Amino acid sequence: MGVSKEERVRQENDRLAVRLCLWRKAQSMMQYVVQGGVVMIPIGLCSVLAVAIIVERLWNLRRKRLIRSDILNHIEELLRERKIPEATTLCKRHETVMTRILLVAILNHDRPRADIKEMIEDHGRQEVPSLERYLTTLGTIASISPLLGLLGTVVGLLRVFEAIAQEGGAPNPALLSGGIHNALITTVAGLCVAIPSLVAYNYFTRRAEGLILEVERISMRLLNILKQ
Repeated sequence: MGVSKEERVRQENDRLAVRLCLWRKAQSMMQYVVQGGVVMIPIGLCSVLAVAIIVERLWNLRRKRLIRSDILNHIEELLRERKIPEATTLCKRHETVMTRILLVAILNHDRPRADIKEMIEDHGRQEVPSLERYLTTLGTIASISPLLGLLGTVVGLLRVFEAIAQEGGAPNPALLSGGIHNALITTVAGLCVAIPSLVAYNYFTRRAEGLILEVERISMRLLNILKQ
């Protein structure tokens, strides 16, 4: 049964209402940006860069990407069959953080266990910077965004007091409240960028460390197979 004309009109009106609401919100956001002043430009750039880094790290720090179970199972099968050259070739062919650390264990399997464990941990520390790529930038954004917001607020308050001074020192309540409102916009914007950036920084740092530890545990498990 087809949709009635009244129903189609109602659906179209609903879509128009949603678009109008989104347009008004966009206009309101742009108004806040303009009211915040020139300091909103670096804060906006920080927000764009932070979002780009967060998306990039979410994609590249996926467990399935760094620890591929199919390759790991294949390497384990080769080691159980004592096919060490084939396992070495497989690690070199599929070069990831996991295979590079596994390769250290495989190539040095004839050395004492304590030495191999130390070599694995040392190589794991060398792999940490590749997993923490761009996180220094993200941490810097989390640190400077509130300061940029504070700078914008201070500049805005200075303008308010300058305007009051030009009027002869008699404070205008409307001018004062409006100026303080505009000045605080940059502080809010800076905090809105800094808080999620700091959360993401801590999350990705812990995730990188956790992935390295997991790969080290996998390496020691495969080493136990070789030592049997």
